[in-house]
Amino acid sequence: MRFRPWVALTVFLVILFGLVPAQSSAMPPAPEPQLTPVIVRVHDDAGAVKALVRALGGEIGVDLEFIQSFAAKVPNSALARLGQDPRVRSVSYDHPILPQSRELPEFVIGPPDTARILNNYNFTVGADMAWAEGYTGKGITVAVVDSGVQYHPDFVFSVLPGFSLLSTGFPSRIDRYGHGTHVAGIIAGDGTASFGKYVGIAPGAWVLPVRVCDDKGASSESVLVAGLQWIYRNRELYRVRVVNVSLNSSSLLSYNESPLDAALEILWFNGIVVVVSAGNSRDVVYPPGNDPFVITVGAVNENGTRDPSDDTVAPFSGYGTAPSGFSKPDLVAPGVDIVSTLASASATLYREHPSHRVGNRYFRLSGTSMAAAVTSGAAALLLEAHPELNPDEVKMRLMASTTPLSQPGAGAGILNVYNAIHSEGLGTANTGTPASQLLWTGSEPVNWGSVNWGSVNWGSVDCSSAGLQPSDLAAKLRSVNWGRMPRRSVNWGRIKNP
Repeated sequence: MRFRPWVALTVFLVILFGLVPAQSSAMPPAPEPQLTPVIVRVHDDAGAVKALVRALGGEIGVDLEFIQSFAAKVPNSALARLGQDPRVRSVSYDHPILPQSRELPEFVIGPPDTARILNNYNFTVGADMAWAEGYTGKGITVAVVDSGVQYHPDFVFSVLPGFSLLSTGFPSRIDRYGHGTHVAGIIAGDGTASFGKYVGIAPGAWVLPVRVCDDKGASSESVLVAGLQWIYRNRELYRVRVVNVSLNSSSLLSYNESPLDAALEILWFNGIVVVVSAGNSRDVVYPPGNDPFVITVGAVNENGTRDPSDDTVAPFSGYGTAPSGFSKPDLVAPGVDIVSTLASASATLYREHPSHRVGNRYFRLSGTSMAAAVTSGAAALLLEAHPELNPDEVKMRLMASTTPLSQPGAGAGILNVYNAIHSEGLGTANTGTPASQLLWTGSEPVNWGSVNWGSVNWGSVDCSSAGLQPSDLAAKLRSVNWGRMPRRSVNWGRIKNP
């Protein structure tokens, strides 16, 4: 009989690896159930609901006590059962978070030397005039919720240790994508590596990196909310006054339904100015840019000059009406061809966009992410000059002092921080605006226009003390001087299934 090599090889593999030829009558393995990522909000006992999720074949993710929730992955077939459980307030899809940089075709810091600066944006928004009066953001901490902040000569003294939520365990001072480092440089880079050519808006401010994005710039709402929760818990330790979120969700939920918006409002009501990017979509604005309280920023093209009179709204800059009827953005700031700090030569953005490289230490990007960072730096300058301001007063000053721009998507106009510093008696923004329904104390909205802002004790407006319990929330809100606003009991509304 003739020797057949393939037969010998088959016998050898069966002996070596214990392989057994499949029987023609064998049943195919059952398919794994498809798991949907969700954010589950509960009434009281998260432990019991987690046990239910496991019993339904799901997996438990990160705890989000900040908004009395937790992340999970649940079989599609079990979503209705979970949503109908009386212990569950709501179940919402854990939407992806998308990076917002946009490719286009081709610690004591003294006032920067404006003669050396090559960036136009510092002059467009009046930062140079604020520096001349001694304001550099000294004593103000800006939390950058992004892909991390890589070590850079421009951050030797100003970047705090921060925190990373990624399962890889990389610290917040590593940025494998490159977006967070670029944003941080716009906010507070001191220009050391460029000999003063590329300087951020508030070079005297502290930067607190909170890493929520992977090496492709992607994240999820639950991870982002967990990062905001960490900021809330450590806000006094790091003296956080501003949070920059140059990220947008892929969901089209209203601000009344979005866990991300609710989390940012909690920071806002606890005295932290929240600045977010408008995103890159027209006619609609995604969370968190859709929230009426936060400062949503669109981008303008400076067209190569320092004079804002020739600026135009960038073609990619998102604007429109949010699902709840609020028009966004609130204002615009420079966001085209912004040169800022480079994370490293191994960062994803650096490798994928070689035409955007500026030497070995800097990088050029465009997007509403950059415009938001310019505005966060401006908020730091304003708060150094007027540390007594609450978030609503900061927003009002920034919006009321803009350079007018009569173009669709310009909001109140182009940011001018020098004008904001010297404006007075403007009152507060968001008058009459209801808070997210996730923070309501009844079936009707909390009317922020009835708040006596001069008497608000911001430290007492704590919407998440050791977990957002309804009784705690109502008690905390009652500590504010609400004027004639009626007291109401907590009603978290109906369950929304994805």
